[in-house]
Amino acid sequence: MFTGIVQGIAPIHSVVEKTNFKTHVIKMPQELLTDLEIGASVAHNGVCLTVTKIDKDLVSFDLMTETLRVTNLGSLREGDYVNIERAMRMGTEIGGHILSGHIYCTAKVAQIIPSENNLQIRFELPQTDVMKYILHKGFIAVDGISLTVGEVKGRQFSVNLIPETLQRTLIGQRRVGDLVNIEIDPQTQAVVDAVERYLTARNVE
Repeated sequence: MFTGIVQGIAPIHSVVEKTNFKTHVIKMPQELLTDLEIGASVAHNGVCLTVTKIDKDLVSFDLMTETLRVTNLGSLREGDYVNIERAMRMGTEIGGHILSGHIYCTAKVAQIIPSENNLQIRFELPQTDVMKYILHKGFIAVDGISLTVGEVKGRQFSVNLIPETLQRTLIGQRRVGDLVNIEIDPQTQAVVDAVERYLTARNVE
């Protein structure tokens, strides 16, 4: 499990490509290497991945077919960066919200609106059915960053970013047309799905 509080960014040192399979070798920041072991979970742009090899500060992660299909990790190349978060520990302060690291879909950066003290980004989802889980002032994770949803309209939603988030993560470097990973809030999804099942059952009676 993760909290959506990105702990750093890391460059992709190399990419090993095989049929429907890739291995990303990440040059992990020194402060995130403490007690890291093979089998540990680390989120890359919000995607939960498993450590498969550690060679000093070079840490390997395997990307399976589904990960390559659903997330933006498959398009990354050597020299690109990813947001990094180590798995949360029991008793850890949760500054964001609980995340599983299971990406629901990607969204496209539709508009970037700068202002004096923050940055607003508007994202567009691929299908309208996903939008039922994205609520004004609700939680959402974008590339592993826990954020509060702003305006919701059609297939688009916006978030407002403070300087600290822009400094600590990659989101401020996104450009119009870029794809970001989306994890919807599981509690919101559970409530929405439960209400839908209830209403469907009542209509059948």
